[in-house]
Amino acid sequence: MLSYPIELEDDDGAVLATSPDFPELTTFGDDRDEALARAVGALEEAIAARIHDGRDVPSPSGGTVRVTLPTLTAVKLILYQGMKEQGIGKAELARRLGWHLPQVDRVLDLRHRSRLDGMDAALGAIGRRLQVSAKDTSRASG
Repeated sequence: MLSYPIELEDDDGAVLATSPDFPELTTFGDDRDEALARAVGALEEAIAARIHDGRDVPSPSGGTVRVTLPTLTAVKLILYQGMKEQGIGKAELARRLGWHLPQVDRVLDLRHRSRLDGMDAALGAIGRRLQVSAKDTSRASG
């Protein structure tokens, strides 16, 4: 999973959340938990804006307080970054997949709930393979 650092600070009774990786990210919460929850949405918006504008999206830097991107957002970001690294534009991806351009727009749109099989196909078209695993997070009893 992709997780980005978040800096928290008290701001007149509210908690201000910013990110060293995204100077444009600023959000507030009534407490730490609310600020972190809102930071996830703000992070997605910052990434969506960068993808829309064709700008680079940084890899996560270090930091102790972090928020994790939702899985589908992370997969879309991996696709976008792979396309940028290889110089593959939307038209080329559409050609490789036999898709229409609006279908490519949707797999790169963080607000669109793309299907996993479509994301897998798009990643395959740029030479990437999606791997899925699950980690048991329940506490061991006894």
